[in-house]
Amino acid sequence: MCATTKNDTPVLIGQAGPLNGQRWMLERTLILGREPGCDVLIADRQVSRWHARLTPSPEGTLLEDLGSKNGTFLNGAAVTEPVYVQDGDVIQIALVQHLVYLSSDATLPLDAPLPIISVSQPTPSRHLTLDQRSRRVWIGSVEVVPPLSLAQFRLLDLLYQRPGQVISRQEVIEAVWREDASEGVSEQAFDALVRRLRERLAQIAPEHTYLVTIRGHGLRLDNPAE
Repeated sequence: MCATTKNDTPVLIGQAGPLNGQRWMLERTLILGREPGCDVLIADRQVSRWHARLTPSPEGTLLEDLGSKNGTFLNGAAVTEPVYVQDGDVIQIALVQHLVYLSSDATLPLDAPLPIISVSQPTPSRHLTLDQRSRRVWIGSVEVVPPLSLAQFRLLDLLYQRPGQVISRQEVIEAVWREDASEGVSEQAFDALVRRLRERLAQIAPEHTYLVTIRGHGLRLDNPAE
């Protein structure tokens, strides 16, 4: 039987971008940027010299944008103030590099590799495909970049997991807003989310409407075979 150990050190994994497949253990603060002295060096002019910082602590790992010119994004949302990252979150540096944050807390064999997610595009059986763990979305062979917001991804994932089914407005609200669902979500907020998601998908495939509204019933995903 292999010996086991508790591995609770977070891991940062390069995904889409020049650092694809590389990984860093978050045992200390990491600075990300294009300056040669950075811990995570991204040699691209769109990346600021000192672009972002990840700081592990007992409370979690804190992500900060260091006043970068082209922005740091967490699951598609701009980072404007320090924020704690969660397992599976996608960090984007400008439009150049995607990185996945994993909070490794599983008991593993000593000689086992770190648990990492797939960083390759899935082989599509449908025109639109997504990866739940990394929150990446493709239409055909084109990835939706920058990533969808968390709310947009939750909506798309709900429809994606139940192909052809009509999902009621209430089910969408409970899946997307979760803890806020009991307090009531306005029609405007619901419609705005659907509209923004349609717009994001239309940037890649303007000729097809993936989110279909069934008046009086809800939404369904029209996702044709590849």
